[in-house]
Amino acid sequence: MKVNREMKRLYVGGLSQNISEADLQNQFSRFGEVLDVEIITRKDDQGNPQKVFAYINISVAEADLKKCMSVLNKTKWKGGTLQIQLAKENFLHRMVIQRISQRTSSSVLTVNVKQRRHRLRSRAIQERKG
Repeated sequence: MKVNREMKRLYVGGLSQNISEADLQNQFSRFGEVLDVEIITRKDDQGNPQKVFAYINISVAEADLKKCMSVLNKTKWKGGTLQIQLAKENFLHRMVIQRISQRTSSSVLTVNVKQRRHRLRSRAIQERKG
């Protein structure tokens, strides 16, 4: 039986400051193929790490995603308490998708208008002949 895997972007919060990409890759690869790990550290005004979180792109089946979230969410790991959820689309990603869909819908509209114009012109020629 073939398992349908989809690429998902996960938000992983509550990480300790000493976490590495390899740590996250190893932890999440049990559930699917980890494609990318991005660790982000927010710092206060003095440059001290305040909040550490990550985004993980993973190719995973729906059942394995649910298992991953139920097994790892709210567990203590390497000095932090994991908070895992599906990541929200970021602003730039939404803008790219929006622009692509606008281009697609406007080109479809252009094609439809051209086809209609062609049909009307054909009809006018037929009426002149008849």
